[in-house]
Amino acid sequence: MAIIVDKSTRLVVQNLTGREGSFHALRNRAYGTVVVAGAAPGHGGEEVEGIPVFNTVREAVAETGANTSAAFVPARFAADALYEAIDAGLETIVCITEGIPVHEMLRLHGFAKTHGVTLIGPNCPGVLSPGKANVGIIPAEIFAQGSVGLVSRSGTLTYQIGYELAQLGLGNTTVIGIGGDAIVGSSFIDILGRFEADPETEIVVMVGEIGGDEEERAARFVAEKMTKPVLAYIAGFTAPPGKTMGHAGAIISGSSGTAQAKKEALEACGIEVGTTPTEVAQLVATSAAG
Repeated sequence: MAIIVDKSTRLVVQNLTGREGSFHALRNRAYGTVVVAGAAPGHGGEEVEGIPVFNTVREAVAETGANTSAAFVPARFAADALYEAIDAGLETIVCITEGIPVHEMLRLHGFAKTHGVTLIGPNCPGVLSPGKANVGIIPAEIFAQGSVGLVSRSGTLTYQIGYELAQLGLGNTTVIGIGGDAIVGSSFIDILGRFEADPETEIVVMVGEIGGDEEERAARFVAEKMTKPVLAYIAGFTAPPGKTMGHAGAIISGSSGTAQAKKEALEACGIEVGTTPTEVAQLVATSAAG
Protein backbone atom coordinates (compact mmCIF):
# COMPACT_ATOMS: atom_id res chain seq x y z
CA MET A 1 0.00 0.00 0.00
CA ALA A 2 0.86 3.66 -0.11
CA ILE A 3 -0.41 6.52 2.01
CA ILE A 4 -2.14 9.77 0.96
CA VAL A 5 -1.83 9.28 -2.83
CA ASP A 6 -2.07 6.11 -4.91
CA LYS A 7 -3.75 4.71 -8.02
CA SER A 8 -7.17 5.78 -6.69
CA THR A 9 -6.08 9.45 -6.63
CA ARG A 10 -8.09 11.63 -9.00
CA LEU A 11 -6.33 14.96 -9.20
CA VAL A 12 -7.63 18.46 -9.83
CA VAL A 13 -4.92 21.09 -10.27
CA GLN A 14 -5.76 24.54 -8.97
CA ASN A 15 -4.39 27.18 -11.35
CA LEU A 16 -3.81 24.59 -14.07
CA THR A 17 -3.70 27.37 -16.66
CA GLY A 18 -0.68 28.98 -14.96
CA ARG A 19 2.88 28.18 -16.00
CA GLU A 20 3.85 26.14 -12.93
CA GLY A 21 0.47 24.44 -12.64
CA SER A 22 0.43 23.24 -16.22
CA PHE A 23 4.08 22.16 -16.24
CA HIS A 24 3.85 20.00 -13.14
CA ALA A 25 0.34 18.71 -13.86
CA LEU A 26 1.56 17.32 -17.16
CA ARG A 27 4.63 15.80 -15.47
CA ASN A 28 2.37 14.21 -12.84
CA ARG A 29 0.13 12.83 -15.57
CA ALA A 30 3.08 11.49 -17.55
CA TYR A 31 4.17 9.61 -14.43
CA GLY A 32 0.80 7.88 -14.25
CA THR A 33 -1.18 10.09 -11.89
CA VAL A 34 -4.83 10.33 -12.90
CA VAL A 35 -5.18 14.08 -13.54
CA VAL A 36 -8.86 14.62 -14.20
CA ALA A 37 -9.32 18.39 -14.12
CA GLY A 38 -8.02 21.86 -13.57
CA ALA A 39 -9.67 24.75 -11.75
CA ALA A 40 -9.07 28.38 -12.66
CA PRO A 41 -11.65 31.18 -12.29
CA GLY A 42 -12.59 32.62 -15.67
CA HIS A 43 -11.08 29.73 -17.61
CA GLY A 44 -14.00 27.30 -17.45
CA GLY A 45 -14.49 25.41 -20.72
CA GLU A 46 -10.81 25.56 -21.68
CA GLU A 47 -8.43 22.58 -21.84
CA VAL A 48 -4.75 22.04 -21.14
CA GLU A 49 -3.56 19.19 -23.36
CA GLY A 50 -6.83 17.37 -22.93
CA ILE A 51 -7.34 18.17 -19.24
CA PRO A 52 -10.66 20.04 -18.83
CA VAL A 53 -10.63 23.30 -16.88
CA PHE A 54 -13.49 24.41 -14.62
CA ASN A 55 -14.18 27.76 -13.01
CA THR A 56 -14.40 26.23 -9.53
CA VAL A 57 -13.14 23.18 -7.68
CA ARG A 58 -16.71 22.26 -6.79
CA GLU A 59 -17.61 22.05 -10.50
CA ALA A 60 -14.51 19.95 -11.14
CA VAL A 61 -15.43 17.52 -8.36
CA ALA A 62 -19.03 17.23 -9.57
CA GLU A 63 -18.02 16.57 -13.18
CA THR A 64 -14.93 14.38 -12.75
CA GLY A 65 -15.03 12.82 -9.29
CA ALA A 66 -11.78 14.50 -8.26
CA ASN A 67 -10.73 13.63 -4.70
CA THR A 68 -7.34 15.36 -4.45
CA SER A 69 -6.07 18.85 -5.22
CA ALA A 70 -2.64 20.22 -6.06
CA ALA A 71 -2.60 23.98 -5.46
CA PHE A 72 -0.19 26.09 -7.52
CA VAL A 73 -1.99 29.32 -6.64
CA PRO A 74 -0.02 32.55 -5.96
CA ALA A 75 0.39 33.29 -2.25
CA ARG A 76 -2.01 36.25 -2.15
CA PHE A 77 -4.86 34.05 -3.45
CA ALA A 78 -3.78 30.71 -1.98
CA ALA A 79 -5.74 30.81 1.29
CA ASP A 80 -9.02 31.39 -0.56
CA ALA A 81 -8.13 28.57 -2.96
CA LEU A 82 -7.55 26.17 -0.07
CA TYR A 83 -10.85 27.10 1.57
CA GLU A 84 -12.51 26.47 -1.78
CA ALA A 85 -10.92 23.03 -2.08
CA ILE A 86 -11.95 22.08 1.46
CA ASP A 87 -15.52 23.29 0.87
CA ALA A 88 -15.65 21.21 -2.33
CA GLY A 89 -15.27 18.03 -0.27
CA LEU A 90 -11.81 16.89 -1.36
CA GLU A 91 -10.07 14.24 0.75
CA THR A 92 -6.52 15.50 0.22
CA ILE A 93 -5.01 18.88 -0.64
CA VAL A 94 -1.35 19.38 -1.50
CA CYS A 95 -0.33 23.04 -1.42
CA ILE A 96 2.94 23.84 -3.17
CA THR A 97 2.61 27.61 -2.67
CA GLU A 98 5.20 29.40 -0.54
CA GLY A 99 4.58 32.56 1.46
CA ILE A 100 1.03 32.18 2.78
CA PRO A 101 0.76 34.45 5.86
CA VAL A 102 1.00 32.62 9.18
CA HIS A 103 -2.28 34.02 10.53
CA GLU A 104 -4.11 32.69 7.48
CA MET A 105 -2.54 29.26 7.87
CA LEU A 106 -3.55 29.10 11.53
CA ARG A 107 -7.19 29.45 10.54
CA LEU A 108 -6.82 27.09 7.59
CA HIS A 109 -5.17 24.43 9.72
CA GLY A 110 -8.15 24.26 12.05
CA PHE A 111 -10.65 24.45 9.20
CA ALA A 112 -9.03 21.51 7.38
CA LYS A 113 -8.91 19.41 10.56
CA THR A 114 -12.57 19.99 11.39
CA HIS A 115 -13.52 18.90 7.86
CA GLY A 116 -11.36 15.75 7.97
CA VAL A 117 -9.15 16.90 5.10
CA THR A 118 -5.52 15.85 4.78
CA LEU A 119 -3.62 19.06 4.02
CA ILE A 120 0.02 18.73 2.97
CA GLY A 121 2.05 21.95 2.83
CA PRO A 122 2.15 24.81 2.13
CA ASN A 123 5.68 25.41 0.88
CA CYS A 124 6.18 21.74 0.14
CA PRO A 125 7.30 19.55 -2.79
CA GLY A 126 4.24 17.31 -2.54
CA VAL A 127 3.61 13.58 -2.20
CA LEU A 128 4.97 10.69 -4.26
CA SER A 129 4.00 7.04 -4.03
CA PRO A 130 6.50 5.46 -6.45
CA GLY A 131 4.83 3.44 -9.18
CA LYS A 132 1.40 4.75 -8.21
CA ALA A 133 1.02 8.54 -8.19
CA ASN A 134 2.94 11.79 -7.95
CA VAL A 135 1.22 14.97 -6.78
CA GLY A 136 3.41 18.06 -6.77
CA ILE A 137 6.94 18.80 -7.93
CA ILE A 138 8.95 15.79 -6.69
CA PRO A 139 11.31 14.44 -9.42
CA ALA A 140 9.86 10.94 -9.37
CA GLU A 141 12.42 9.49 -11.76
CA ILE A 142 15.13 9.39 -9.06
CA PHE A 143 13.00 7.35 -6.63
CA ALA A 144 12.25 3.63 -6.58
CA GLN A 145 9.35 1.65 -5.24
CA GLY A 146 10.00 -0.18 -1.99
CA SER A 147 9.25 -0.48 1.72
CA VAL A 148 10.74 2.73 3.18
CA GLY A 149 8.44 5.56 4.22
CA LEU A 150 10.02 9.01 3.94
CA VAL A 151 8.70 12.20 5.56
CA SER A 152 10.58 15.46 5.44
CA ARG A 153 10.46 19.18 6.12
CA SER A 154 12.97 19.75 3.32
CA GLY A 155 12.33 19.30 -0.37
CA THR A 156 15.92 19.06 -1.59
CA LEU A 157 16.99 16.68 1.16
CA THR A 158 13.98 14.51 0.39
CA TYR A 159 15.26 14.12 -3.14
CA GLN A 160 18.82 13.46 -2.00
CA ILE A 161 17.92 10.75 0.49
CA GLY A 162 15.47 9.12 -1.92
CA TYR A 163 18.20 9.01 -4.55
CA GLU A 164 20.72 7.57 -2.08
CA LEU A 165 18.23 4.85 -1.14
CA ALA A 166 17.59 3.98 -4.77
CA GLN A 167 21.34 3.69 -5.40
CA LEU A 168 21.47 1.08 -2.63
CA GLY A 169 18.65 -0.91 -4.20
CA LEU A 170 16.04 0.38 -1.74
CA GLY A 171 12.81 2.19 -2.45
CA ASN A 172 9.88 4.00 -0.91
CA THR A 173 6.24 3.28 -0.21
CA THR A 174 5.44 7.00 -0.05
CA VAL A 175 7.51 10.17 0.08
CA ILE A 176 5.96 13.21 1.78
CA GLY A 177 7.32 16.71 2.03
CA ILE A 178 5.23 18.27 4.79
CA GLY A 179 6.54 21.77 4.13
CA GLY A 180 8.99 24.17 5.67
CA ASP A 181 6.70 26.96 6.85
CA ALA A 182 6.05 27.70 10.52
CA ILE A 183 2.45 26.42 10.16
CA VAL A 184 1.75 23.46 7.89
CA GLY A 185 -1.27 21.25 7.47
CA SER A 186 0.26 17.95 8.61
CA SER A 187 2.87 17.25 11.26
CA PHE A 188 5.53 14.57 11.51
CA ILE A 189 3.28 12.80 14.00
CA ASP A 190 0.35 12.78 11.57
CA ILE A 191 2.47 11.10 8.91
CA LEU A 192 4.35 8.75 11.23
CA GLY A 193 1.03 7.40 12.48
CA ARG A 194 -0.02 6.63 8.92
CA PHE A 195 3.24 4.85 8.17
CA GLU A 196 2.86 2.80 11.34
CA ALA A 197 -0.55 1.64 10.10
CA ASP A 198 0.63 0.92 6.53
CA PRO A 199 1.39 -2.80 6.12
CA GLU A 200 3.87 -2.23 3.25
CA THR A 201 6.00 0.31 5.09
CA GLU A 202 8.70 -1.50 7.07
CA ILE A 203 11.11 1.35 7.92
CA VAL A 204 10.56 5.10 8.22
CA VAL A 205 13.00 7.94 7.58
CA MET A 206 12.26 11.35 9.09
CA VAL A 207 14.15 14.37 7.75
CA GLY A 208 14.01 17.36 10.08
CA GLU A 209 15.69 20.73 10.32
CA ILE A 210 16.36 23.45 12.85
CA GLY A 211 13.56 25.47 14.41
CA GLY A 212 10.47 24.58 16.42
CA ASP A 213 9.94 21.35 18.33
CA GLU A 214 8.32 19.11 15.72
CA GLU A 215 11.17 16.62 15.78
CA GLU A 216 11.27 16.42 19.59
CA ARG A 217 7.53 15.75 19.76
CA ALA A 218 7.85 13.20 16.96
CA ALA A 219 10.61 11.44 18.89
CA ARG A 220 8.31 10.96 21.88
CA PHE A 221 5.55 9.67 19.57
CA VAL A 222 7.94 7.14 18.03
CA ALA A 223 9.04 5.92 21.46
CA GLU A 224 5.48 5.54 22.74
CA LYS A 225 3.44 4.55 19.68
CA MET A 226 5.56 3.03 16.92
CA THR A 227 6.80 -0.51 16.46
CA LYS A 228 8.62 0.08 13.17
CA PRO A 229 12.23 1.31 13.09
CA VAL A 230 12.57 5.06 12.51
CA LEU A 231 15.80 6.70 11.37
CA ALA A 232 16.42 10.42 11.08
CA TYR A 233 18.49 13.22 9.63
CA ILE A 234 18.56 16.82 10.88
CA ALA A 235 19.71 19.65 8.65
CA GLY A 236 21.32 22.76 10.11
CA PHE A 237 24.19 21.80 12.41
CA THR A 238 26.17 24.87 11.33
CA ALA A 239 23.27 27.35 11.40
CA PRO A 240 23.89 30.46 13.58
CA PRO A 241 21.40 31.13 16.42
CA GLY A 242 18.69 33.74 15.83
CA LYS A 243 18.88 33.62 12.03
CA THR A 244 16.24 32.18 9.73
CA MET A 245 17.83 29.62 7.41
CA GLY A 246 15.93 28.85 4.22
CA HIS A 247 12.49 27.95 5.52
CA ALA A 248 10.20 30.22 7.51
CA GLY A 249 10.08 27.63 10.27
CA ALA A 250 13.85 27.21 10.45
CA ILE A 251 14.90 29.62 13.17
CA ILE A 252 16.62 28.84 16.45
CA SER A 253 16.96 30.77 19.68
CA GLY A 254 19.69 29.88 22.16
CA SER A 255 19.87 26.11 22.42
CA SER A 256 16.18 25.63 21.61
CA GLY A 257 15.50 24.17 18.19
CA THR A 258 19.14 23.51 17.32
CA ALA A 259 20.19 20.53 15.26
CA GLN A 260 22.22 19.18 18.19
CA ALA A 261 19.27 19.45 20.58
CA LYS A 262 17.04 17.65 18.12
CA LYS A 263 19.64 14.93 17.52
CA GLU A 264 19.95 14.34 21.27
CA ALA A 265 16.17 14.19 21.71
CA LEU A 266 15.82 11.69 18.88
CA GLU A 267 18.66 9.49 20.10
CA ALA A 268 17.24 9.54 23.62
CA CYS A 269 14.13 7.91 22.17
CA GLY A 270 16.11 5.22 20.39
CA ILE A 271 16.16 6.84 16.94
CA GLU A 272 19.45 6.65 15.05
CA VAL A 273 20.42 9.97 13.47
CA GLY A 274 22.66 10.10 10.40
CA THR A 275 25.06 13.00 9.93
CA THR A 276 24.72 13.06 6.13
CA PRO A 277 22.07 11.87 3.65
CA THR A 278 24.45 9.14 2.52
CA GLU A 279 24.89 7.90 6.08
CA VAL A 280 21.12 7.86 6.59
CA ALA A 281 20.68 5.67 3.50
CA GLN A 282 23.38 3.34 4.79
CA LEU A 283 21.65 3.11 8.16
CA VAL A 284 18.41 2.20 6.39
CA ALA A 285 20.23 -0.51 4.41
CA THR A 286 21.68 -1.94 7.60
CA SER A 287 18.29 -1.90 9.31
CA ALA A 288 16.62 -3.54 6.32
CA ALA A 289 19.26 -6.26 6.19
CA GLY A 290 18.93 -6.96 9.90
